[in-house]
Amino acid sequence: METFLGLDYPTIWYLVVGLLFSGYAILEGFDYGAGAWHLFFRKDLSRRIAINAIGPLWDANQVWLVIGGGALFAGFPVMYATMLSAMYVPFMLFLMLLVLRSSAIKFRSSEEMLWWRKTWDIIYFTSNVLIAFLLGVVLGNILQGFELGENYSHKGGVFFNFLSPYAIMLGLTTVALFMTQGAIFLLLKTEGRLHARLTFLLKKGMIFFIISFAVTSLYTLTFLPGVTDKFKENPVLFIFPVLAFLAVANVPRLVSKKKYAHALVFSSLTMSFLLMLVAVQLYPVLLPSTIDPKYSVTIYNAASSQKSLGNMLIIVVIGAPLLAGYFLFLYKTFHGKVKLDDTSY
Repeated sequence: METFLGLDYPTIWYLVVGLLFSGYAILEGFDYGAGAWHLFFRKDLSRRIAINAIGPLWDANQVWLVIGGGALFAGFPVMYATMLSAMYVPFMLFLMLLVLRSSAIKFRSSEEMLWWRKTWDIIYFTSNVLIAFLLGVVLGNILQGFELGENYSHKGGVFFNFLSPYAIMLGLTTVALFMTQGAIFLLLKTEGRLHARLTFLLKKGMIFFIISFAVTSLYTLTFLPGVTDKFKENPVLFIFPVLAFLAVANVPRLVSKKKYAHALVFSSLTMSFLLMLVAVQLYPVLLPSTIDPKYSVTIYNAASSQKSLGNMLIIVVIGAPLLAGYFLFLYKTFHGKVKLDDTSY
């Protein structure tokens, strides 16, 4: 098997896909989180400011989803097909909600009628909350495993089978984390009365996240079999839960000192470390089978050919600096407080 820097190609591609989806969770996390606070802002001006805070960024941040989905399809086509079969309903809902969210951003301020703006406000708020919830639900199902049989065929139900208690808990935790991330980002972009309002809302958001995170973690440790096995076998891996806990604990401390930029960094690190925990726990499995472990989808039985993976890694090496440079330019260009003008949403 071909290797690069001491790692085989499937493992490297596993890291690449994980990095892309981590970038998506962090960057779109504050977009969805900002939208999840939308109906908590009472004035039309406050809602416009909040939308325009993410206005130059939200569609660019979705590039990570497009690239991540493409990388998953190219690197692990078996996993891509199997997961879409098992999670058909949540993914269709996810795509529909993305369209509604984008429409709300574009159309909300195009007319002055009160009913028009309120309707799009509700659509915008609901779509952001449900997108965040569905992302957590999909992750919860991956951790629990799927009813996979021979040839990686999904044997479970289609419609509401994905809404297990654990998936719902992880969905709510994801909403809480995104709302915390979104409130911190908006504090960096706003001032005046809206800034003061967000300071109050952020405290509520952090309480919501800490409670949901604690309950979900307790459930994971109690009811998910083998979740700590790899950490017991390799004690050095305990560095990941320790770092995740420290990152979570550091966010309220930084917020209390009004160091919102640093708090945003540590809330982003919280997402990164939690996703690293998931990656470490699953590796080398991509989709566990609850019927028999031999039917699980792994990075080896789901991967494309060695030549394909090698060629795509060349593209990654070339494209990664370009993508990083583009986003550095984007965020540097649109930093600072939001100012509404004739071109604003």
